[in-house]
Amino acid sequence: MRLFALLAGFSLCLSSTSCQSYGDSSDYIPLATPVPPQLSQPVSHALPRPANFPTRPVAIPSSAPRCASACVMDALTGKVLFSHNGLQHRQVASTQKLVTAMVVMEHGSLDKKVVIQPSDTKADPTKLGFRAGEVYSRRELLNAMMIRSFNDVALALARDTAGSVPRFAQLMNAKARQMGMYNSRFANPNGLPADQYSTAIDMARCAYYVYRNPELRNIICKRQYAFTRANGRTLLLRNTNKLLTQNPWVTGMKTGYTNAAGRCLVSSAGVNGRHIIVVVLGCHPSRIWTESENLIRWALGYAV
Repeated sequence: MRLFALLAGFSLCLSSTSCQSYGDSSDYIPLATPVPPQLSQPVSHALPRPANFPTRPVAIPSSAPRCASACVMDALTGKVLFSHNGLQHRQVASTQKLVTAMVVMEHGSLDKKVVIQPSDTKADPTKLGFRAGEVYSRRELLNAMMIRSFNDVALALARDTAGSVPRFAQLMNAKARQMGMYNSRFANPNGLPADQYSTAIDMARCAYYVYRNPELRNIICKRQYAFTRANGRTLLLRNTNKLLTQNPWVTGMKTGYTNAAGRCLVSSAGVNGRHIIVVVLGCHPSRIWTESENLIRWALGYAV
């Protein structure tokens, strides 16, 4: 009976499409990205297709990305197309604000007002610099966090949503499991160094869900955002994602950097119905844009 069970399990794995290996031979990747039963609205096409546009990637990238880990995912199916150390536990810096945004979206109206508390202001080094007592809508704060990556804004949203950062981290971890991020653990909303980690594949799974949220998709594609301070002064916040201005087919997502995480970037891109997600973690600052663009071009079928 034991032998029969082993043979049956082996046969099931061979016949299943839920376990495949891409990129590194050492990466055994369960393609377990949960697929939402129905999109709230179709993912819009990013650009008209050029006349010479190939229909699909023709091969695995010719060389390994020069970064600690990476993942390329089909944004419409959740299928992993390529992985480089995709299951390696790593700090992911501010890219985990994608998880923060997903939690915020599920807990209250974005039009709700948030009164800034003294505890919200204690976050370095990237901060908006608001003061206790100032009032902003959750929508304004969410835009500021995703576009300019302010750490103090992430604290304010977390405290307003859950009452405290530890309770918000519990919501983040629960949401991560719901999205199939089984190799992640989060301790804060902004990605500053702490006892937390994720993987390239898990962050791609989060991005897969962000791409299906019309409100978040509208935020992550903005090249800039006019943020009005409580005193009436307007700040023009420019997106930290340089690929948005360098490539017309890039549709957004999130940057990140700490000494512990290295330079990180989660990108989304699309051309005429083909939509992909690229995650690059632990990259040197001088290469993050090139490495990400190379994988995007490969996944969309362009020759690099």
